[in-house]
Amino acid sequence: MMKTLSLSFYAFFIICLLAFCKQEVRNSSGGKTSDIQQDVVPGTFADSLLADAIHITSIPRLEIPKIKPEESIISHTGYSFLFNDAYKQAEWVAYELTKAETNNVYTRTDKFVPDPDVKTGTATESDYSGSGFDRGHLAPAADMGWSATAIAESFYYSNMSPQNPGFNRGIWKKLEEQVRTWTIENDSLYIVTGPVLTKGLRTIGEHKVAVPDYYYKVILDYTEPGINGIGFILRNASSGLPLKDFAVTIDSVEKFTGFDFFPLLPDNQEQMIEKTLCDTCWSWKSTKKKSTK
Repeated sequence: MMKTLSLSFYAFFIICLLAFCKQEVRNSSGGKTSDIQQDVVPGTFADSLLADAIHITSIPRLEIPKIKPEESIISHTGYSFLFNDAYKQAEWVAYELTKAETNNVYTRTDKFVPDPDVKTGTATESDYSGSGFDRGHLAPAADMGWSATAIAESFYYSNMSPQNPGFNRGIWKKLEEQVRTWTIENDSLYIVTGPVLTKGLRTIGEHKVAVPDYYYKVILDYTEPGINGIGFILRNASSGLPLKDFAVTIDSVEKFTGFDFFPLLPDNQEQMIEKTLCDTCWSWKSTKKKSTK
């Protein structure tokens, strides 16, 4: 009885913190983005409250966002995705990454090929040739080095999106490296990432591949004792700002993209995790290892 009351008190305390701890998110230029708000719970004390208030059970395919009845998910060895034919790229890719999988056994192939499982066709080499944009991985090749098949499939054009070279090789790469560090520290993470696809985007190539203005990534640590979620929204441009400046709540990314992430979580867990940003619950120094990207 006392334990039940204690958990109820913790949950109530968290809700109170969330109600009063609001901050605006810095955009890529260092200014304030007023339409993206987040509930911030700094420090490890709030993290421990979350751990106490949430009971964890295994949830298969936890990484998959909610889809509409008419939509179909395509799954490869290392990741799943939802393809948008109008923009000729994935709306999101999702996968679980484990600590063991961060040890790359296989090297990158650099063999970019159309995805045979996308029946409507993907982008091709000619779309990117001379465009000035990189073939930016959504699911990083370095996250797929645990399997020869997985790393080969990461070079499918369904996993590519046109990225500014300074973005792809700069802040985006830093974020990918940071996520691998967090995976090592937390044993496993659930990751969803993709472009923000909206009407009116410029296109490249004969297949009219859309060039996104923004990209996002959401990460869920669903292992005890620390249960945390974090999101990122980044402009498709070079940036010298620290990664922490782009951190937002998962709720903020949902509002920005229209997707419902981690819908298989029990409602009380989903609400607490996705409305809370505990930036001090995450380390901010990446551990660079020999990687495929």
